[in-house]
Amino acid sequence: MSTHRWSNWSATETARPQQIVTPHSVGELAALVGAATERGTHVKAVGAGHSFTGAAVTDGILIRLDHLAGIVAVEPAVDGALVTVLAGTRLRDLNVALWARGLALANLGDIDVQTVAGAVSTGTHGTGAAFGGLATQIRALDVVLADGTVAHCSPTENPTLFEAARLGLGALGIVTALTLACVPAFALHARESTGTLDATLERLADDRAHTDHFEFYWFPHTRRVLTKHNTRMPADTPLEPVPRVSGYLDDELLSNTLFEGVNRFGTAFPAAIPRINALSSRLLGTREYIDRSYRVYASPRRVRFREMEYAIPVDALETVLGEIDRWITRTGFHVAFPVEVRFACADDVWLSTAHDRASAYVAVHQYHRRQHDTYFRAVESISRAADGRPHWGKMHYRTAADLRPAYPRFDEFVSARDKFDPTRTFDNPYLRTVLG
Repeated sequence: MSTHRWSNWSATETARPQQIVTPHSVGELAALVGAATERGTHVKAVGAGHSFTGAAVTDGILIRLDHLAGIVAVEPAVDGALVTVLAGTRLRDLNVALWARGLALANLGDIDVQTVAGAVSTGTHGTGAAFGGLATQIRALDVVLADGTVAHCSPTENPTLFEAARLGLGALGIVTALTLACVPAFALHARESTGTLDATLERLADDRAHTDHFEFYWFPHTRRVLTKHNTRMPADTPLEPVPRVSGYLDDELLSNTLFEGVNRFGTAFPAAIPRINALSSRLLGTREYIDRSYRVYASPRRVRFREMEYAIPVDALETVLGEIDRWITRTGFHVAFPVEVRFACADDVWLSTAHDRASAYVAVHQYHRRQHDTYFRAVESISRAADGRPHWGKMHYRTAADLRPAYPRFDEFVSARDKFDPTRTFDNPYLRTVLG
C-alpha cells in the first residue's frame, strides 16, 4: 500500500496515491503526464483541497500546482484588462496582486483559499443577479493533455476544448494557465442586517434587481434571517472598514471560535439547537462598512463542516425553502448551520449550474462531527423536484444518468472528454459516477 496519503479540507475524501509531485514548470508537468499515460497510470491535479467531493482523488500520481503561481501577463482592455495567471495561484494572493494593478475579479465566492484553477474547474460562484461564476470570466486556457502536449484554447482556438475546460472537473487535462477578464478595481459598501424570512422573500425581486450582490442566511427552526446587501463603489471611495476590535469579535470570535463551541454543544445536546438558533439569530445586529471588494466577498471559515449546494430556478426558491422547513419540522432533525441563499445570472458554460437560466443557490451545511446524510438526501430530493443542479465541488448523490437531462450540453462535454482524454489518464471514481 502507498505510504502517501491525501485528504481534503473537510475530511470527506481520502486518497493514497502512488506519488505526490509538485512540478516546478509546465514542461516538467507535461513530461510527467505524458510518461504516466504511456504507463497507464492515472494523474490528478489538486488545488487547495477545498472541494467536498472526490474530484481530486487518485490511485496514481497526485499533482500539486503550488509552484505554478503568479500573474504572468496583463493586457489592457477597454473595460479593464485580460490577466493571465498560473493555475496554482491562490485566490487570496491573486486578489491582492490585482488590486495593486488597479484591477479586480468581477465576482467572487465567499472563500478565497482555493487555487484559481480548482475554483473554476468545480464551478465556484459568488452572488449577484447580474453576475456569473468564475468560469464566465475566463477568456483563454492552457491545458496539459493526456499525451503530454500543452494546448492553448479560447473561443477561436480549440473552441471545443475551451468550452469544456473552463468548467472541466479535471476531466480533460490539467489547466496550467488561465486568462481572466478583470475589471477596474472597486470597493463594496456592505450592509448586514437581520429580518424575517417572510419579509425577505417578499422583497426578493426588488433586492435582486437593485442590489449588486445580495444574499441571505436563514436560521432553521426559526423564521429569522441575516441579509447581506453589497453595493459596488468606485475604487477611490474613502474606505470605512470594519474596526479591528469589532471585526475580531464578529468574524473571528463569534463566527468561528464561539460558533465552534456552539456546534460542539449542539452535537452533545441536539435538542438544544432550535433554542440556540433562535438566540443566535437575535443576537446578530446591523453593521455597515466599505472596503476593497475582495475583503468584503470573502470571510474566514475555520469551523469544519460538510456542505451541499443546489442551483434552482429563482422562481422555485420559496417552494424549496418551504419544503426544507416542513421536512425539518416533520422529522425533528436538528440543523445548527444557517441555510445560505445566493444568486447568479444565466450563462453559457456547458456544465455551469446556471447554464441557460438565472439561478438561486441553496447551500446547506452540517457540522463535521454530526451526521449529515439524512439531511442532505432530503434537501437533494426537494431540490431535484425543482430541477436543481448540484454544485460540482460540494457533496451530492447524483450520477451521470440523472445529471444528463439537467444539462443541455452534457453529451457534448462527454464527447470532448472522449476526444481529449481517450486513455482516461485523468479518470477517477468521482468522474465515473458523474460522467459515466
